[in-house]
Amino acid sequence: MLNIHSVHAFKDNYIWVVHNQNYAVVIDPGITTPVIEYLQLNKLQLCAILITHHHNDHTGGIAGLIQRFDIPVYGPSNELITAITNPVQQNDIVNLPDISLNLTVLDTPGHTRGHIAYYGSDPWDMIFCGDTLFSCGCGRIFEGSAAQLYQTLQKISQLPDATLIYCAHEYTLGNIEFAKAVDPKNKKLYKFAITAEALRHKNMPTIPTTLALEKTINPFLRCEHQPIINSVQNYSQQLLQNSVDIFAVLREWKNKF
Repeated sequence: MLNIHSVHAFKDNYIWVVHNQNYAVVIDPGITTPVIEYLQLNKLQLCAILITHHHNDHTGGIAGLIQRFDIPVYGPSNELITAITNPVQQNDIVNLPDISLNLTVLDTPGHTRGHIAYYGSDPWDMIFCGDTLFSCGCGRIFEGSAAQLYQTLQKISQLPDATLIYCAHEYTLGNIEFAKAVDPKNKKLYKFAITAEALRHKNMPTIPTTLALEKTINPFLRCEHQPIINSVQNYSQQLLQNSVDIFAVLREWKNKF
C-alpha cells in the first residue's frame, strides 16, 4: 500500500514522503532533520529524492540526506542544482521500483525557468507540483514569465479531474481571501473556505486538493470565465484582450493583495 505523508518544515512548507511499508521517496526536502525523524519513526529506508526546482526551501536538505543514504537525486535538467544525479525533463519517466511507482516529468516553467512536476496515474492520479499550482492560487513569477506560468497551469488543467494536487506550501487560507476578492459570488469557493478553515483550526493540512475542485474555485485556472475577466478588468481599468493578459494582471494583483 502506498502512503503519502506531509512533513512540515519552516513556516509553511510541505515535504512529501511517498512510501510503502519499507521504502520511501522524498520530494523537495528543504531541510534534513524532520525527514530523518519521520523515516526513523516509521522504519523506512530512503530510496530516492525528487526535486521540482532550485529554491533553497526545496533543496536545502539534500546534502544531509545523501550523507546518510546512497540514493539517486532527480531534478530539473534546466536548473543548476549540484546534488542532482539524474537530471530529467518533459516526458521522462522516473521509475521508483522500491515503492512500485512510475512518475512522468512535466516541464512547468513560470515560478522558475526550469521548474518541473512529477505526475503519476497508478495507483491513483497525483501530481507533485512544487510551487506552481496551489489551492486557490499559483506560484509567484520569479524567473519565468506570466505567459509561461499561464501555459503551465493550462497543461496541468488537462490532467484528469480526479488528480490530487500535492503542492509544497500551506497557502490556502490566504489564497482563499484573494479568491473571494476576485470572485465574490462563487458559492463553491465560500463552501470550500469553511472546510479549509476547519482543517487549519485543527492544524491539519488543506493539501492535497483536487484538480476538479481547483477548476471551480481557483481564479488562476479560470481566466476565461467572465466573472474573473470582469474583476480583473475592473481592477486594472483596462480592456484586456486575452487570457494571458488577464492572468498577468491577476498575478500582479495577488502580489499586492
